Amino acid sequence: MKKIQILGPGCPKCRALHANAEAAIRAAGIEAALEKIEKIQDIIRFGVMTTPALVVDGKVKSAGKVLTPEQIQDLL
Repeated sequence: MKKIQILGPGCPKCRALHANAEAAIRAAGIEAALEKIEKIQDIIRFGVMTTPALVVDGKVKSAGKVLTPEQIQDLL
């Protein structure tokens, strides 16, 4: 099972990335745990300075932009 994390304080872009990640998981038909990380201290631990960010299995795949569901699928 993949572990997908969305890093961001809860801004509209962060919510959009979360929704797109949900859509990508459904479209890919994979099992994945999707988690939102909103505390700044936790976000900084990933070395991320711009949000929203997408983390897949502990690795930062994107930061500072809202990926489309298709782009997220390519990273899964």
